[in-house]
Amino acid sequence: QVQLVQSGGGLVQAGGSLSLSCAAPGGIYSMGWFRQAPGTEREFVAAISRSGGAAYYGDSVKGRFTISRDSAKNTVYLQMNSLKPEDTAVYYCAARVGLVVTTTAYQFWGQGTQVTVSS
Repeated sequence: QVQLVQSGGGLVQAGGSLSLSCAAPGGIYSMGWFRQAPGTEREFVAAISRSGGAAYYGDSVKGRFTISRDSAKNTVYLQMNSLKPEDTAVYYCAARVGLVVTTTAYQFWGQGTQVTVSS
């Protein structure tokens, strides 16, 4: 079992920035970020390959969010800029053994962290 440890998030005004991090000790995994607002399904946000050479983004965050990783620390980051109220959600990091995917087909999930964007 892989224990993912998330940090970051919080409250910010629209147009502001926040960053999230997720540590995945014990291995190199394909990593992803997802979010879920109340009453909605979990939504793909971003994902990055094990090497960091490939990154993918959901349409709603392209150009505003950046996913990156520090393989030496087994940590993945999500930099969120130009935040909008509709970005408000619980954000989850996820890890999987194998190729990176943009679906929820990840074996391991973080505990989730709240991001709230006020208008």
